[in-house]
Amino acid sequence: MDPQSSPSTAVRARGRHRAARRPALPVLKAGTGQTAAVASRGAVIAAAGSGVLLSLIAPPAQAAPATELGTALSGKAMQGTLNSTDLDALTAQAREAVAAANVVAVAPTAELKVEKTAVSVVSAAENAEFQAEQAAQRAEEEAAQRRASVVSVAMRYLGVPYVWGGTTPAGFDCSGFTSYVFAQVGIDLPRTSSSQRYAGTPVSWADALPGDLIWTPGHIAIYAGDGMQIEAPVPGKSVRYTSIWQSSPTFIRVA
Repeated sequence: MDPQSSPSTAVRARGRHRAARRPALPVLKAGTGQTAAVASRGAVIAAAGSGVLLSLIAPPAQAAPATELGTALSGKAMQGTLNSTDLDALTAQAREAVAAANVVAVAPTAELKVEKTAVSVVSAAENAEFQAEQAAQRAEEEAAQRRASVVSVAMRYLGVPYVWGGTTPAGFDCSGFTSYVFAQVGIDLPRTSSSQRYAGTPVSWADALPGDLIWTPGHIAIYAGDGMQIEAPVPGKSVRYTSIWQSSPTFIRVA
């Protein structure tokens, strides 16, 4: 101390000396961007700008209200009487606040993707029409599958001998063959060819599809597409895959 200095001057000198000293602890940044330096044991907190010296930082959605301890220590800090014990108490309070907060950890590379789907509103009548169209489409798809199955099943019995009145793979007549094949896909046909003539809806040759029946008086067969048919022809023959030989046949949609 300068012997010529007065006590008040010495105090001011010590104050200037402390202000010039490098802070012992890192600078703490408050939410407002102001800074405070925490000195070593017995030191005070010096702040720049407004009177806000220290704040407990918490997630904005869960910011804790001010406590009596925090208010008291803030007053001490402004008066320059905050010591290391007070700082320890404040640190403990801050840790408790952080521990009590709900924290969700998310990977740095995580991305949030939101799918946008257009929403349209239709009337009850439009909805009923749409549902009817969907049902008709499903029915047609199922029918197409059944017709394809009819042809597939019929091809398995190529070579089975013709037997008058036969209805099993041991021997078929023409209507016994068709009724047996359709039964394998869940469709029951009448026993005779004359009755099978009315088992479905007549269609033109141009509109005929594989799996339809081909009827002529006294005979019935299965259309296989491309002008071909599968039939149990006559006694002495066997089930065969052959060209349509009947004149003016009637095609019947059953499946």
